Amino acid sequence: METLYIKVDENNPEIEKIRLAAEIIKRGGLVAFPTETVYGLGANALDEESAVKIYRAKNRPQDNPLIVHIQEVKELSLLAKNVPAKAYELIEKFWPGPLTIIFEKSDRVPYKTTGGLDTVAVRMPDHAVARLLIRESGVPIAAPSANLSGKPSPTNAQDVMEDMKGRIDAVIDGGHSKFGVESTVLDLTGNVPVILRPGGVTREELKEVLGHVHLEENVKEGEKPRSPGLKYRHYSPRAEVYLVVGDKKEQVKKIKELALEFEKKGLKVGILATAQTRGEYLQGNVLSAGDRDAPLTISSNLFSLLRRFDRMGMDIILAEGIPEKGLGLAVMNRLKRASGYKIISV
Repeated sequence: METLYIKVDENNPEIEKIRLAAEIIKRGGLVAFPTETVYGLGANALDEESAVKIYRAKNRPQDNPLIVHIQEVKELSLLAKNVPAKAYELIEKFWPGPLTIIFEKSDRVPYKTTGGLDTVAVRMPDHAVARLLIRESGVPIAAPSANLSGKPSPTNAQDVMEDMKGRIDAVIDGGHSKFGVESTVLDLTGNVPVILRPGGVTREELKEVLGHVHLEENVKEGEKPRSPGLKYRHYSPRAEVYLVVGDKKEQVKKIKELALEFEKKGLKVGILATAQTRGEYLQGNVLSAGDRDAPLTISSNLFSLLRRFDRMGMDIILAEGIPEKGLGLAVMNRLKRASGYKIISV
């Protein structure tokens, strides 16, 4: 399959280019497109065969539900039923934006889209290209991240092409994703709101609207995942990742020790540092993710840097942890999963 590469102005996307991609969606094809979180791999959410194509292109387990993207609130009634009043308060404050809400699904949404669940995950992206593509396609678009399953999510079109060239119909290049980590997933189908995946809308922001909100980041044994990113190996580069958490000075000390040990074994070591610590490492291949006091600078770079370490041929990546507050919670969630929970506390 030849993958069409479509470059657009991210702020004022050319309508004829978007319509070209929308025709692919209408025909049941797959189009990768930018959002403010990461690039999504889109298809008609209401068509079973289109949903199955997403799973095949990504090598994604078919019990891993897809997120459905809309461009107007009125489209929610097509997808969900029994929408609670609290949902509209959240929608008013956070849509369009990086918040996915789980509802009871309507009969219009096929089980292939929801991973066999009676619930549907819905969000409204805050990106001009994504919104225009949904509008011109005339259907809600199911879109997980546009990467091979398990790899770091793509935050630019070049990383999409690295994974998806020849596997999908088209890629829309609309620049670099702002947040760099996927949306927050919030389940509103139970008595207590539950964050299933932390993301661009923080736990603190949700508490302002909801009061109490529970955080649940893992699937219990025997359960189907209710959200993407819960059950399976995620966000992982080819290199083996170790996450070092604790006091900043102790983190640096431990990473230096580990880097020396791994290099003595003949392994190539990458160090994912922060702006505050980058200059303290004399060994290893050091990249700064950003400012640890400004988590958005780290989240926006995280996945692209993990992929960069792979292109550099690293065997080991030693990553500094940051405080799990605000957007830092989402960053740490992704680092924990990227490391396969190989976490070293100091």
